[in-house]
Amino acid sequence: MKIVFIGLTVSSSWGNGHATTYRGLLRELSALGHEIYFLEHDKPWYSSNRDFSSPEDFHLIFYESVYKLRQNFESLIRKTDMVIVGSYVPEGVSVCRWVLNIAEGVKAFYDIDTPVTLHKLDNDDDEYLSKDLVPLFDIYLSFSGGEVLQLLESTYGARKAKALYCSFDPGIYYPMDVEKKWLLGYLGTYSDDRQPTVDSLLAEASKKISDQKFVVAGPGYPEGMAWPANVERIDHLPPELHRKFYNEQIFTLNVTRQAMIRLGYSPSVRLFEAAACGVPIISDYWKGLTDLFEKDKEIFIARNNDEMMDILKYTTQEQRIQLGNAARQKVLLAHTAAHRARELVAYYEELASLEQY
Repeated sequence: MKIVFIGLTVSSSWGNGHATTYRGLLRELSALGHEIYFLEHDKPWYSSNRDFSSPEDFHLIFYESVYKLRQNFESLIRKTDMVIVGSYVPEGVSVCRWVLNIAEGVKAFYDIDTPVTLHKLDNDDDEYLSKDLVPLFDIYLSFSGGEVLQLLESTYGARKAKALYCSFDPGIYYPMDVEKKWLLGYLGTYSDDRQPTVDSLLAEASKKISDQKFVVAGPGYPEGMAWPANVERIDHLPPELHRKFYNEQIFTLNVTRQAMIRLGYSPSVRLFEAAACGVPIISDYWKGLTDLFEKDKEIFIARNNDEMMDILKYTTQEQRIQLGNAARQKVLLAHTAAHRARELVAYYEELASLEQY
């Protein structure tokens, strides 16, 4: 099968979680014997921060403009078995209309930002998708699962909505025997709606446990933002350093965007990667989290600073190890990139069996 992705970026993980999600999925689809293309709009903020190039498993092609995309790749799009347009593609509405108009195979929208997308649609924000386009795709692949899938079909008119969660590569993310440097760490790009939780659960905890070290890694934080003296700041951390970063933490923090909390059922790629490293995760709460991980056995949940302090102070080493191991086993059984590749192929085969293509 030939599959063409038009996505935000696979070449750079700078300031986004799309790249690593795509890399694993495309590699595993190739391993299954499929011919894979990824078309990426060549943007300067990604081209100057590339941490991935010349893939051996799929064709990575850059295009300079939507005009060039149409001019150079019409035949590829028209004749491929499945075309997948991703969320946040520059000029996405125009790209979607073009794909829907010419593609003869299965046409899919892959939303790695489902809660954000639906919030935008509700506010008539057509940055990369418009309401009228949702029912035109053969399948809507959603970063969010659970009740969100019914919502996509009943309220937004999707023909078929299926979950395609993010995933991790078990060959990259695994436990390491390294010295622990930080009691608690957080990896994430700055966002206004996440920062109050980071402040409450990490910064405030660092003030109360001043003899331990903490860390916050990720780009986009306002210049001059004040942190307690025992909180280390790391700017952009490339993917090849994520595994060691997680393994050097006694606990790691997961914080969720407000749009994803409101909708629920929206695990981040960082959640799966940290679990794969066997580091115990402390997460804020959102609907659907305990469907993925069992509370206090596979994940800790802290709704406020008091609950965070109880976890940090009273969890024994044995409990930490047991919980980290249990979370790792959970994601190995259900959330690797290979799982996602097989799910995507199964969705295609289900549609193809209807003899539409």
